Amino acid sequence: MKNEILERYNRVCICGGGSLGHVVSAVLSTKGCMVSLLTTKPDKWSKTLEVTDFNMNKYTAHFDCISANPKDVISKCDIVLVCLPGFAIESTLKQIQPYITTQAVGSIVCSSGFFLYAHDIFPKQQKLYGFQRVPYIARTEEYGKSAHILGDKNKLFITTENIIDNDFIDFWQFVFNKPIERLGSYLQATLTNSNPLLHPSRLYSLWHDWHEGIYYNQCPRFYSDWDDYTSQLYIACDNELHLLTNKYNVELPTVLEYYESYDASSLTRKLRSIESFKNLNAPMICTEKGYVPDFNNRYFTEDIPFGMQHIQNLARKENILTPTIDKILQWGYKVLNKN
Repeated sequence: MKNEILERYNRVCICGGGSLGHVVSAVLSTKGCMVSLLTTKPDKWSKTLEVTDFNMNKYTAHFDCISANPKDVISKCDIVLVCLPGFAIESTLKQIQPYITTQAVGSIVCSSGFFLYAHDIFPKQQKLYGFQRVPYIARTEEYGKSAHILGDKNKLFITTENIIDNDFIDFWQFVFNKPIERLGSYLQATLTNSNPLLHPSRLYSLWHDWHEGIYYNQCPRFYSDWDDYTSQLYIACDNELHLLTNKYNVELPTVLEYYESYDASSLTRKLRSIESFKNLNAPMICTEKGYVPDFNNRYFTEDIPFGMQHIQNLARKENILTPTIDKILQWGYKVLNKN
């Protein structure tokens, strides 16, 4: 079965050179796939990439081709996997669209609007897929050369469109070495209560009173110092999201169900206890005067305008009120200097 799967889905093109692009490339290559990379910085990449996971297992990527030109890499692949921040997804899909023929095009996570963009860019018969949540918590060590897997999921969920064969699911189960369940609708992957709600809730909790001229003596841990106020915000945002998912008849566990909690305090304890989260700092910059929030961090630049914003847009179309989400977005755009 392994050889049959690899024979059918052996050539994979990764779009994007972020942390997930690093680690997924190495995992695919270690499993025997031919991996190509589409990146805006091809000169920064080594032909060989080393990745270590939290159990000190090592994965090595040997790239077949690394290029900034989609013509060089897309035509050679069976599968395209987008590993990009939200702001780069739409432009990249438009860039690769002329070179897509029979390839399946998907995203490592869909809460940044992958399916919303793909439905506008590709024809209706295009093979699409996307994961509900990322398979790994990843960090780049040396760009283009090495990275770490800090944590992973026990199970993954995927949405597919115009892909009916089970071999495709079997391929990703083989690659990630964990069960994968097929979801019924792209909205189940798009409307998630993970990063688009979790990160902005924490950012607002930490810095909603911040203004220019305020400096902090230390940088808090993003999860280890999580508090009940943040949990209350997160739960309130999740309740508003579920008004939308209920409208669309989309099944989605609440954050309390997902984290096996029953109230704000138990959710706080749970998030503080997750081992792979413990050493993650809040996004801050150290200056001569002290620490300030890093508004260029992806928690700001992706999860606010390309995560939470999609949820608010769809809610407004359905005349659903989202006061907590509105409050966080209004603050987020203020600190990002956006309208």
